[in-house]
Amino acid sequence: MQREPDFLDNLRSELRDGRRWLDRTIVLAYAVAAGLSVVAFTMLAEWAFGVFERIYHAGHGWAVLLWTPAVTAAVVWATRRWVPGASGSGIPQVIAALEPGLTEPQRGRFVSLRLSAAKIVLSSAGFMAGLSIGREGPSVQVAAGVMHHARRWFGPRSGITAHALLVAGGAAGIAAAFNAPLAGVVFAIEELSRKLESRSSGLIIAAIVLAGLMGVSAFGNLSYFGRIQVPRLGWEALLPGLAVSLACGVLGGLFAKLLAASLTGSPDRFNRWRARWPVRFAAAGGLAVAVIGLVTGGATFGAGSEAVKHMLAGQADVPAFYVTLKFIATWLSAWVGVPGGIFAPSLSIGAGVGHNVALLAGGDIAPSIAPALIAMGMAAFLAAVTQAPLTAFIIVMEMVDGHALVLSLMASAMLASLVSRMLARPLYETLAASMLSAAHLPDSPDPAVPAPQEAAGAPGTDRPPQAR
Repeated sequence: MQREPDFLDNLRSELRDGRRWLDRTIVLAYAVAAGLSVVAFTMLAEWAFGVFERIYHAGHGWAVLLWTPAVTAAVVWATRRWVPGASGSGIPQVIAALEPGLTEPQRGRFVSLRLSAAKIVLSSAGFMAGLSIGREGPSVQVAAGVMHHARRWFGPRSGITAHALLVAGGAAGIAAAFNAPLAGVVFAIEELSRKLESRSSGLIIAAIVLAGLMGVSAFGNLSYFGRIQVPRLGWEALLPGLAVSLACGVLGGLFAKLLAASLTGSPDRFNRWRARWPVRFAAAGGLAVAVIGLVTGGATFGAGSEAVKHMLAGQADVPAFYVTLKFIATWLSAWVGVPGGIFAPSLSIGAGVGHNVALLAGGDIAPSIAPALIAMGMAAFLAAVTQAPLTAFIIVMEMVDGHALVLSLMASAMLASLVSRMLARPLYETLAASMLSAAHLPDSPDPAVPAPQEAAGAPGTDRPPQAR
């Protein structure tokens, strides 16, 4: 028969263990530092994209045909030369670092303070180039690197593992970047940890919430895309909502499949060119992104947050082929190898799908259900790309203050994720397995995933010295 808990005895035991409280204080202090790092990253990225917009408008648009390729090539060269672990989204690096068989030096290839600082600077430079990238995925690696640094201050019996710190840091990055602490907690469970360690789950959640509060303190308790007015949805919204979910599921699955094939070095002519001349390939990709941006009047440059806000406000002035062109621009931006994420661009693509379906629905119902369809498209496309439906629908719910849409967002995200799973493997896990395999590290989640060609040492004049 189990004893009833003795409150006074447990309280004395807690207060007597000063080392445990010191360890907890260290974790919370690093959570504050992680949140402030994401805040600083957000401000730097917004400033950098503001510089790009001034160049775009000052040169009547044509200046970006030189500016975007040049800056993109410089970012890729610097990344490959000094911090190859900072390339790409950042979420696959954190997942790779969570592998239990890694030593601390091996884990340091994926997360560290040095990589966090480099990620902030180089991702911001990607925004300055006008590339179609987001800062939310990089924020995961930035915050995880900061939190992981806390391990060196713990006592030998702290019970706080590197795994717990990485999960807390990665989730704190999502919480602070989206101003959505609940989404951070769900992201920790669904995408990073798959479960929370019972001994440290309370401390992890406290760290996530504390990091999220840093974003609230800096930017206010505001929804990312504002508050949307959602009417009572009737049966007339069923078919348009189903169309949005299915379309986003197919497009998101294809997007994840395309990204995985491109970034794991599938043997095709373009990837052979990328492996042989990575900096020239980056310049060519930057030029293509610049041309797409000019064709769309600048709509595809950057994360796409402004386009989403306009669509939700019923003031969308995006071109007819916005979804297709944003899809291509985001794929190219990721393929060239710059540090940058796909969360925010995925939300803008999904919003475009919902907007298009609302236009096709026509009639008197389109204006009334358009905001709901746009929000459903955002959740559905993000869920399809990441195959993390709970995270996707909670992120969108918190970002648009759409609590009235909970069931609709959940259904859209679940359906789109199901369709995506029929088309593509989980994107981040595939990329993490490829990174572990390419680095010849133990316990790769899936050794059958091919290594990126550039990690295999293919010759080329653009390759950094250490990779030749």
